[in-house]
Amino acid sequence: MEPLRLNPGDDLRGALQDRRLTGFVVAGIGSLVRAQLRFAGESEPTVIAGPLEILTLSGSLTPDGVHLHASVSDASGRVVGGHVCAGCEVRTTAELLIAPLPPGSLAREHDAATGYAELVVRRP
Repeated sequence: MEPLRLNPGDDLRGALQDRRLTGFVVAGIGSLVRAQLRFAGESEPTVIAGPLEILTLSGSLTPDGVHLHASVSDASGRVVGGHVCAGCEVRTTAELLIAPLPPGSLAREHDAATGYAELVVRRP
């Protein structure tokens, strides 16, 4: 397992995409200025005004892209969750635990059945 800290102003999704890691985010906490989450069945993200606390964060990481889900709470304790989109700006910190896998073991490829770039697992 490898810890990773993101800094104020970082884009949560973008910072992980830029690192081109292979593995899984197994845990994540921190805070956001705002979040952009895509809810189940929706085609576009919803902007959630902050400040927000990241309660959970998990997902898969490939050099081809990342797939992240998060739950966040606002200052009143209301909780929402969904697919993490670009625009989730780190407020004070984001602390993540990454389970790295060997390069080439995970990829994302277009899946005709879903219409999305889906996870492909490659075993040696």
